[in-house]
Amino acid sequence: ADLADRLAEATSFYLATASADGQPYIQHRGGPKGFLKVLDSRTLAFADFSGNRQYITQGNLSENPRAYIFLMDYAHRRRVKIWGTARVVEDDAALTESLMPGGYRARPEQVILFTIEAWDTNCPQHIPQKFDAADVAEAIVVRDTRIAELEAELARLKGEPRPAV
Repeated sequence: ADLADRLAEATSFYLATASADGQPYIQHRGGPKGFLKVLDSRTLAFADFSGNRQYITQGNLSENPRAYIFLMDYAHRRRVKIWGTARVVEDDAALTESLMPGGYRARPEQVILFTIEAWDTNCPQHIPQKFDAADVAEAIVVRDTRIAELEAELARLKGEPRPAV
């Protein structure tokens, strides 16, 4: 349940694969919260959106199913590591549609199914705390709205005209 909750909040992660001869590759995947779906206690899935058109991950998975997902949550100073296997699913419109985040304007090319073998978390000791720009912008709007309300209340109590917002 804890892992599922963290995955539901993720807006990005890194997917690591390796070629048959062991050449590692890591690729960023991103989308709106919830784009990485928990299908059951051992299976994750996501619609793989159109990107740089290199298809290295897809090529690696065609010859070596071993994969690794690394999620970094800077705001809460925590990370999750997930080991397992992955496979690419192409031409399954129903599965792709079920994994597409509502209203997201990306073009899905395929689906990646990830079977969890193990997962772990790390301590926050050396993780810098950072925040998403959208979260900061929202907090500023809330703060500015509250300041305007307090200034208006103060002006009313002093019998002054209401300050311009």
